[in-house]
Amino acid sequence: MTDQLLTYGTRLLISLVCGFLLGIERKSHQNTVGIRTLGLICVSCCLLAIVSIWVAETYSSTTGGGDPTRVISTVVTGIGFIGGGAILKQGLNIRGLTTAAIILASAAIGLACGAGLYGAALITLAIDLIVLFIMNRVEKIIFPAVKTKKLHIRINDTDVNTDGIEKVIKDNGMIINDVNVEYTSKKDHVELCYTVKTPDKLDPMKFSNELVKVKNVVTFTLTDLL
Repeated sequence: MTDQLLTYGTRLLISLVCGFLLGIERKSHQNTVGIRTLGLICVSCCLLAIVSIWVAETYSSTTGGGDPTRVISTVVTGIGFIGGGAILKQGLNIRGLTTAAIILASAAIGLACGAGLYGAALITLAIDLIVLFIMNRVEKIIFPAVKTKKLHIRINDTDVNTDGIEKVIKDNGMIINDVNVEYTSKKDHVELCYTVKTPDKLDPMKFSNELVKVKNVVTFTLTDLL
């Protein structure tokens, strides 16, 4: 009995450590899903795997065998609902996909720990952390422009220097997806509305100073698409 408790305790503690490490990564990005959430998910899934295996082994002689995969498949379904709640759509921007994937990974690692597959759980944890910390930086280097925003520019004249405006946009690491034009004859001004992808580390002051120097640009706003 003591050996069994030690085995179960080891599995639960390893799953807690795995959830803790994944939670640190999420909190480093100021995410609402953090150490406590992922730690609880990992430990809970570990316990469910332990219970599932124990029930199958304990009652196998009286019921003709048990199927521990039933509980595990139910856990995966339930985790899907939790992960879905972490995904938010803000205009053309979708947030929370990585968090949803981490929730699923945390559950899978917990189940592996519960089944005693420590090696597979720790290898998966290592791979996940590499993807989250290292691949994230690589992805930003290859694809720096990730956020879709609306750039609204007002030009106080019909003489519009679109080449100058677009040069400033591109020089600041933005990618132009679309542009709309509105002209008001009474006020004799033109409004340009660009849909752009912006990098995470956009320097707003540098961009502002460069854009206002373009001929006839009066005001502009850069906002998230809602």
